[in-house]
Amino acid sequence: MNKIAIIHSLFKEKFSIPRQPGLVNLESTIQLLAPYNRQEALEGLENFSHIWIIFEFHGIEKKSEAISLSVRPPRLGGNIKRGVFATRSPHRPNNIGLSLVKLERIEGHNLIISGGDFLDQTPVLDIKPYIKEIESIPKAQSSWTDEMQEEKLNVIFHCNCENKLKAQIIEVLALDPRPRFHEDGYKKYGSRLGNFDIQWVVENGVVNVLEIISLVKI
Repeated sequence: MNKIAIIHSLFKEKFSIPRQPGLVNLESTIQLLAPYNRQEALEGLENFSHIWIIFEFHGIEKKSEAISLSVRPPRLGGNIKRGVFATRSPHRPNNIGLSLVKLERIEGHNLIISGGDFLDQTPVLDIKPYIKEIESIPKAQSSWTDEMQEEKLNVIFHCNCENKLKAQIIEVLALDPRPRFHEDGYKKYGSRLGNFDIQWVVENGVVNVLEIISLVKI
């Protein structure tokens, strides 16, 4: 398969990326690559509100041994197994992902999207429009995920930051990026968001942002 585009996102490392698309509203940019970056390829796409992105999990190490057909979903605490085809784990027979995102606007040959769960520089394999009349199934069953709820944590800042960055940090850290098998107690975490390293801890169910370090050299 040919790579048709590259995604530029604020997530520079796998840690802190939302577990599913649509959980945050941060914007990303899909940059179409030649020879697919022609206007004819985008004709009519501006009239769709949402699009499917088929992409490659490029940050996943390919193991030489036979792939396991069962995984431990983080949402189940990391200690319960499910068949790989009953999960959205990135550890799959082929490193292919599928995400539904909102198309905010088109700028030249770039697609500005929100709600993505992409590592920066993610290769895109295909883009397809979302068709609500066909693909929306309100009464669908979602197996073990029907019982799961995304509980958001409160986020408190013990340092200063500008409003846009603050809103982005809250969206990401409120989802509690910690591994589901983490141990309770004081432990400092670091999340890379754009050009900033966010240092934080969780105490009594509250995310405390301790320090925001700029990674841009002045």
